[in-house]
Amino acid sequence: MKAKFKKLYGDKTVLPTKADEGSAGLDLYAHIIAGENEDLDFVDILPHTNHIISVGFAMEIPNGYFGAIYPRSGLACKQGLRLSNSVAVIDSSYRGEVFVSIYNDSDRCKRIKNGDRIAQMIIQEYPQVEIEVVNELSETERGEGGFGHSGR
Repeated sequence: MKAKFKKLYGDKTVLPTKADEGSAGLDLYAHIIAGENEDLDFVDILPHTNHIISVGFAMEIPNGYFGAIYPRSGLACKQGLRLSNSVAVIDSSYRGEVFVSIYNDSDRCKRIKNGDRIAQMIIQEYPQVEIEVVNELSETERGEGGFGHSGR
């Protein structure tokens, strides 16, 4: 399967890479911008705030797939930085610039530098789902047991 990537900032854009053959995710790199065609070296994220960071490209994902953007464990564990929305979804119909929203859970200002690895993306297949309206659902042992239903 191939996905097409369009560099939005020429040679300054770092396209996603895999750390090694066994890596499921493609590393995404920060492309810090202040405004139209104005690059910065870094951005500081204040404690308990989020910042939206470009990764410098747009992409074309094949139909039947989506891009799932996940946090990098090193950023979360060592820096207290995570994705603002846990997992971001990029639909195959989206052709705009890709951004990552980073939240600073720590009590200290954190710096993201241009070119830092800030997230990882896995392109995943999904089933086409048809909605069927019914009056009854099949019974299960769990039934309507919700949060904490198992007592564990």
